[in-house]
Order: sequence, then structure tokens, then C-alpha cells
Amino acid sequence: MTVNIKNLIEKNKEEFYKDLDKVMQIESVKGDSLDNAPFGIGPKQALEEVMKIASDYGFKTHIVNDAVGYAQFGEGDDYIGIVGHLDVVPAGDGWSFPPFKLSKKDERLYGRGILDNKGPIMSCLFGLKLLKEMGIKPIKPVRIIFGTDEESGSSDLPLYLAEERAPIFAFTPDCKYPVVYGERGIVNYTISTHFDSNVLQDLIIKGDQSSAHVPDELTATFHEESYQVLGKRSPSNAPELGENAITTLAKKLSKNKEIPNQLSHYFSWVEESFSEKHYGEGIGLDFEDEDSGKLILTPYELTVKHNTIQLSIAIRYPVSTKEEEVTEQLHKVVPKDSEIKIIRQLKSTSFPKDNSHVKKLSRVYEQITGLDGAPVTTTGATYARFFPNTVAFGPSFPGQKGIAHNSDEYMDEKDLLLNMEIYMEAILALVCD
Repeated sequence: MTVNIKNLIEKNKEEFYKDLDKVMQIESVKGDSLDNAPFGIGPKQALEEVMKIASDYGFKTHIVNDAVGYAQFGEGDDYIGIVGHLDVVPAGDGWSFPPFKLSKKDERLYGRGILDNKGPIMSCLFGLKLLKEMGIKPIKPVRIIFGTDEESGSSDLPLYLAEERAPIFAFTPDCKYPVVYGERGIVNYTISTHFDSNVLQDLIIKGDQSSAHVPDELTATFHEESYQVLGKRSPSNAPELGENAITTLAKKLSKNKEIPNQLSHYFSWVEESFSEKHYGEGIGLDFEDEDSGKLILTPYELTVKHNTIQLSIAIRYPVSTKEEEVTEQLHKVVPKDSEIKIIRQLKSTSFPKDNSHVKKLSRVYEQITGLDGAPVTTTGATYARFFPNTVAFGPSFPGQKGIAHNSDEYMDEKDLLLNMEIYMEAILALVCD
């Protein structure tokens, strides 16, 4: 193309921000399932708003089973897909900016979803609009697909695939660069440890706990005495960037002489097994391989139910490790009178690194950034696990980690616009070569 894409983006960026803000103002957190809104009102409202924007851009639009929408440019059955999501995790506390609004300060953009994933997927839509206005003629259609349940298990994609054929190739702008060809296996466990009657009678543990992040604030009450601990939130797949309030609380309680021995021993086990031991080394789960690196382990929820303490942990294991190996080792190290239950499991995935479409994406990335475009693996879980013929591609650049689910979620303006440039060139390479 003779048009300078970078200059074109710069010229039109304010229009892009205006439309992006419309979407970011919608609190698209998963809610109760309703008629015509299977994942709640917020995600459906965001989907309808994006379909209106895409229609105004001149694209063919359609909503599938009230769960997934798409904007298509070009005609034909075999299409190239770009699949992202409009649902977001709850805002939480600690924001310096309105969480559900696009804010800008010192060349940095803020708001829930600016990185994960409204900013990147809307940059793909707006980039496609610019390409259409440039007069490109795709040899196969490109379809930008907007999901509404990625943060809660991706149960939206089966609803899409029940009515629509899969793409011949797709990427999701919801991970990191360069091309991500493999995703680790994920298994979450709840370890339920039983105690003698009345030992836990007065123990109460409260806090914002979720499998999505390292807990950063917990309060325990025992015999009318309160224990509060503060940590630092980070995504559950990057526990080394946070400070886990569970292990901090366990350390404090284990050293309190007023705590019964049975309970003190339990909290000592939690501290010794998991405190600053993010790679499973505290319980013999330090598996690793060359492609995907070390296993990652995150305790994310601690609750009391009757005579039982339940500890939930998230594990992301290397592609060469089997889930059964992890489970077998875990059984060897839990306290006595404990039961283990698997509450989430996703097998590892891998896509051929030598695929011709992967090579095109790698080449685009290298040409624009000057960085190494060799395909990599990830600890995260993206739509690529659930959508055929799909890899992850962006939006985070090397060294950028642990931003998505935090308060003051951000993306530097230059990075968002650079993403749009990369995605526009990627579309050209995939559907115009």
C-alpha cells in the first residue's frame, strides 16, 4: 500500500477514542442470565453498542445467539477471523480514574478494558474501517468477532460455533507479542481440610478473593480479635508481581499463641508451602520445560465453612507436563484430613509454528517493531483455546505484564496506536497478499 498507515492512524485517532469511550462507558461485567442476554445486561449492551458502531462504519454485522457479534468486510465462506471480547472483570477498588470511562493523563490511557480487551479489539475494528476507506479489496473476507464471556470461561464461543463456521485462521489480540502458539495447561484445585469440632467456631475470613487475581486484602476474626493484612494485587498468572494476602495472613495467624495448635499447624503449612514460592517449589511441583518455562502456582481464595477451611489454588503447568502428574503430587503434600477437588481444568494447547499465517504475523511484527518475532508460549488462557485455527497475537509488548486486572488498568497511547498499525498490516498480509 502506498498510504502511510501510521500517519493515517494519527490523523483519525480522536475519532477512534470517541467510539472506544462509548464502549468503555458500559459496565460489561458478567451478570445474571436473562432472556436475550445470556451473560447479563452489561455485556449485551456493550455488544449492541459495538454492532451499531460497526454498522455505521459500513460493515455487515450480526449477533449470534445473543452472545457473540461480528463485523465482516468482504464476501465469501472462508474467512480470516479476529476474535476479542467485550466483557471485563469487576472494577474493584483503588482507582485514580473513573473505571468505566476512557481517561488520559500524560500520554497514558486508563479504564477497565483499555488493555483487556476493549482497546485492542476496537483498534482492530477501527483499523479495518481505515483499510476499507483506503479502498483495499480483500481476496477473502475478514470478520472481527466480539465475544461477551471470555473472563468467565468462554462459554460464548460454543454458541457462536453452533451457528457459524469456524475461520480458516484467526488471531485474538488478548495476550502478548509476538505470536503465541502454545498455552499452558491450567488446573484449579480446592483443598478442603477438616478440623475438630469447635476449632473453627469463631474464625471468620473476609476479603476480595477471585481466581483472576492475587488477593491483596484480607481480614480474619478469631475470638473477637481482628487480623488485617494488606498485599499487592496482580493477575493470577503473574503472582511474582504481587504480594499474596493469604500467605501473609497465614504467617500472622501461625505465630499467634492464642490460636489452637491444630489451626496453627495448618497456617504454618500454608505459609511454608506457598509464601513467595510461585513455581511450586514449596510442595514439589517445580516442573518446567524449555518451551514454556516453570510451573506457576497461585493461592487465590481462603474461606471457612463449618469445620472446614477451603484453600483454592490456581496452577499453570508446562505443555510437557500432564495434569495427572500435578494432581498426584498434590495429594502427597496436603495436610491430613484433607480432600482435593478439581474445580477448573484446561488442557494445554499448541498450534504449528510453521503455519503460513503464523509466519505472516511474525513477519509483520518484526518489520514494524524491529523485534524478534519467533513464536512463543503463554501462561494465560485466551480464546485461542476454544476457537479453532486460532493463535494469540498482542497486545502487550515484551516486558509488559501484570496490568490487565488491576485498578488503574492502563495502556500507553503510543502502544495502543502501534497495535492498530500492527493489526492493520496483519490484515493486509492475511487477506490481501
